[in-house]
Amino acid sequence: MFRRTILVLSLAGLACAQTAKPKLPGEDWVSLFNGKDLSGWTKIGNEEWLVQDGIIHGKAITREYGYLQTDKAYKDFQLSLKFRCVGDGNSGVFFHVAFKPGTADVSSGMQFEVDCAINRHTGGVYDNKRAWIVWPSPENETVVRQGDWNEYLLKVDGNRYVARLNGVQVLDFTDPKPNALDGPIALQLHSGGRGDMMFKDILVRDLSKR
Repeated sequence: MFRRTILVLSLAGLACAQTAKPKLPGEDWVSLFNGKDLSGWTKIGNEEWLVQDGIIHGKAITREYGYLQTDKAYKDFQLSLKFRCVGDGNSGVFFHVAFKPGTADVSSGMQFEVDCAINRHTGGVYDNKRAWIVWPSPENETVVRQGDWNEYLLKVDGNRYVARLNGVQVLDFTDPKPNALDGPIALQLHSGGRGDMMFKDILVRDLSKR
């Protein structure tokens, strides 16, 4: 009986070891949006965030900032999503973000810019404390598609930020003075009351070694 118990435990341990095997590249992407509701996300501020036909639709209903933040924090990661600008207000994908308690005021964090107007620096990185820290080069300012879906592939690896927009690498920047190295991701509606943005197909690949 004793030997049989040891054998069962050994087989169970082997099964656990096999199931814990690291996923192959390409298999370790996780969906952040289930296409049905905002499970896994928290609204920050008073703007409207709806799910319609498998799309997250952010609409300004005040003249304030609004955010939709992941419940989970991400240190190093790759993020893939599609965005479409419906209105002419701008947006962003924040990372390592934190807010002052009970407000939509960013206390720390940076953002990859989202703006479908030409020469508005989509793919550049803006810091809430330092303002713009890097823009895409001029030849990459026209990669963004107006009135259509855009494919965004972003990577944060320590203090290195990489952005690909519609298949074109528009940014690869190493930040000498990052103001945060960990925290949630957040979609933004800029203040001014003109925000009208759509997001879909949001996937993350966690690169962190915590």
